[in-house]
Amino acid sequence: MIFGRVKPLDAILATAEKKSLHRSLGAFQLTMLGIGAVIGTGIFVLTAEAAQKAGPGMMVSFIIAGVVCAFAALCYAEMASMVPVSGSAYTYSYAVMGELIAWMVGWALILEYAVAAGAVSVGWSGYVVGLIEHTFSIDIPDTLVLGPLDGGLINLPAMFIAGLVTWLLVIGTKESATINAILVTIKVTALTVFIVLAIPVMNSEQFSPFAPTGFIGISMAAASIFFAYVGFDAVSTAAEETKNPQRNMPIGLIGSLGICTIFYILVAAGVIGAPGLSTQPVTAGGIALEPGSRELAAQCAARAAEGLKDVVCSKEALAFTLREIGWPQIGNLLGLAAGLALPSVILMMMFGQTRIFFVMSRDGLLPQAFSKIHPKFNTPHVITIITGVAVALFAAFFPVGQLANISNSGTLFAFAAVSIAVMVIRRTEPNRKRPFRTPAVFVTAPLAILGCVYLFISLDHKSIILFLIWAAIGLLVYFGYSRSRSHVGRGIIDVPEHEAYEELDPPVPGTH
Repeated sequence: MIFGRVKPLDAILATAEKKSLHRSLGAFQLTMLGIGAVIGTGIFVLTAEAAQKAGPGMMVSFIIAGVVCAFAALCYAEMASMVPVSGSAYTYSYAVMGELIAWMVGWALILEYAVAAGAVSVGWSGYVVGLIEHTFSIDIPDTLVLGPLDGGLINLPAMFIAGLVTWLLVIGTKESATINAILVTIKVTALTVFIVLAIPVMNSEQFSPFAPTGFIGISMAAASIFFAYVGFDAVSTAAEETKNPQRNMPIGLIGSLGICTIFYILVAAGVIGAPGLSTQPVTAGGIALEPGSRELAAQCAARAAEGLKDVVCSKEALAFTLREIGWPQIGNLLGLAAGLALPSVILMMMFGQTRIFFVMSRDGLLPQAFSKIHPKFNTPHVITIITGVAVALFAAFFPVGQLANISNSGTLFAFAAVSIAVMVIRRTEPNRKRPFRTPAVFVTAPLAILGCVYLFISLDHKSIILFLIWAAIGLLVYFGYSRSRSHVGRGIIDVPEHEAYEELDPPVPGTH
């Protein structure tokens, strides 16, 4: 039966109840937490990709992606408040819809985290290479800093940062709250400076035509830009520490997403309106070329040789824009800010990846070796190294937009599953304690599901096909290995996740 083998919710919650946290967070703190977790990677690295798909219409794309996230966030918040434990969407699904759905959600999250970490590594590479080239007036060969689809051979800086983060995770180095707060401040300050310098010099002629590729292009850009909002569930998972969660959670979630959306629209407007730059999609035969393709790379190289300046061709769109509007040193500083802040995002994503693997291994669904703890460093070193190698290979050979789209496919599947789970558990366990209840759940949850489906089908065909192949492999692994070894299937009530993590580093905010 598809909804069979449900992991008892009471067993999952037993430890959480023993270790209940002090309720100290108000609406303002939740909103700040959300802004810190959300703002960053996507806006730094995907602005050029979005412009290639939608031109100035990408401003609408940010609104669409933000609205879908808001509906999904409200569903996430109810599950997080009921099941405030590790494993997030995977654990929620196991408790509500059974092992097979939970396996598929966990399998999708594996795709999301590893590929997203690869995408951020490529984004980091673009900014750091641009910073080095402009600071020292040198030209680093594209062969060594771009993947084969982007007109190069291998992206060595992206491989380097992925390898460095893997090493840090293996030896047990984790972000402290103080370092994380500093990095969040750097990111937000950099984007604020960009807005202050770019908005006043905007040229309204740059916004015409507003939607050169029509609503399809805007939808495709929204599907990519969704990557820029991932992290909002840091607010959802703080439900256990929130004062009056029924009031403060929606304020924190919608407030942080609203502020981030305004931030993103202003940044997009600053990029689009920059005088002297082209933010229209680069075309061939009247058709917009696919971001991250060899054809676009070749066309960009030809246009650059003619002295044309296209934002869509830049690997560091925000720093590039500042340099072109007369602020070269500030552009370099923004590149430095991205170089400092983005590795922490890679670390959070890889930590989240190993965490999902760890929980699935503890449940018997993956080999026990995956949850092996290093005797000296006290970290799950086996799965961290496997993850690190995968991330480094993704980063070395694939363009950032393709990686972000593939990652989004896994995220959208997981969010849709959580939205379904909220409705299911309202019917099956209506009397269970809910510190936060999704408002108008039978309207909100279906809208979240429809939004996720809409963004999923707006992804490029390659990303959809790769996700379906990944899902098919997941089903083969489940029925060939995991089903027969599952602890729940064998009648073993496993240790609740809080205890399973006592050996590991504490959770990192902003992972899901």
